[in-house]
Amino acid sequence: MSAKKNAKVMLEIFGAIERRDLQQILDLCDADVEFYWPPSFPYGGVRGLSGDAWANTWFPLQPSEVERRMDPRVVAASEDEVVILWRQRGVSPGGDRCDSPVLGLYQIRDGKLTRAQMFYFDPVAVARFLDNARSEAT
Repeated sequence: MSAKKNAKVMLEIFGAIERRDLQQILDLCDADVEFYWPPSFPYGGVRGLSGDAWANTWFPLQPSEVERRMDPRVVAASEDEVVILWRQRGVSPGGDRCDSPVLGLYQIRDGKLTRAQMFYFDPVAVARFLDNARSEAT
């Protein structure tokens, strides 16, 4: 596929995540898609779509459109990869906020996302936010 079409696929995925349109996300991801997350996160390491630990972690921390907004911006795109700068936002049960930039490298094959690797600008702060949010929830 062309770089432009690959960028469009990724922006559609981001839109579906913001809208919580799980069916569209599934439709745009390869069945064997792999997500590479920082190991210090509760959902860290390599994961597929089953038992979506990212969603289970972040959806409760994103009660409004403000927190769900990711503001994706395509930085680069080619025939098989797209790089997007986006924001990871959330609010803890106690009212603490997270708003961190993330750079994602995405591989697309035949119009489907096959691999995603996220590079958080401050993974220590995000991991601390998630730990504190989990403590506040219990």
